[in-house]
Amino acid sequence: MEFRPGPGGDEATLWAGDLQNMYSRFANKTGWKITTLDDDTIQISGFDVYEQLKFETGTHRVQRIPTTEKKGRIHTSTASVVVYPQINSKDVQLNPSDVEMTASRAGGKGGQNVNKVSTAVRLTHKPTGITVSVRQERSQQQNRELGMQILASKLWQTEEEKRLSTLKSARSKLGHGDRSEKIRTYNYARNQVKDHRINKSFNLDQILNGDLTDMLLELSVLNDLE
Repeated sequence: MEFRPGPGGDEATLWAGDLQNMYSRFANKTGWKITTLDDDTIQISGFDVYEQLKFETGTHRVQRIPTTEKKGRIHTSTASVVVYPQINSKDVQLNPSDVEMTASRAGGKGGQNVNKVSTAVRLTHKPTGITVSVRQERSQQQNRELGMQILASKLWQTEEEKRLSTLKSARSKLGHGDRSEKIRTYNYARNQVKDHRINKSFNLDQILNGDLTDMLLELSVLNDLE
């Protein structure tokens, strides 16, 4: 899962982090494994992960008073969430010569080896410009292999979106909506989360605490009916 701040400066960045924490809490409660790949990217592993989270791709809007706001005014910010399936790089046409890799020190936790040796990698798919950064593992080779898997997933998702667009169903299929589409609004003043696709509201505190099961179930049911 990737979390990308929208317009709004620091508040949008904070909101993207809040969303990442929300999904991490849900994953922990579900018994899934969470791996932090980069500051804005996590990998969630476990039974039925993609099937449950695939409808979360889209723009998540928040309405609240930012911590930096001195006059108590409510601001509206957004962050986009992108959910990728795990695709083996062998299942996607990925020419190694099309991938440019740069290495850097991982930084942060991990011991002296991680901090002194260039273990973090950034992969760029030159034909499309898609980039992947991974700093999780302790060796450059491990990070490269993991990065290639993520790159394959991104390329698969890109091709899938093109296919759906060609079939003129990208917007009609719940799980493959435009990433810029506003799918949900989180209103702090009302302590309410409204999902615009099912036109139903939920308790904000519970949702941010990772209690997403009921909402995700209703989204899944709606998609099955379409």
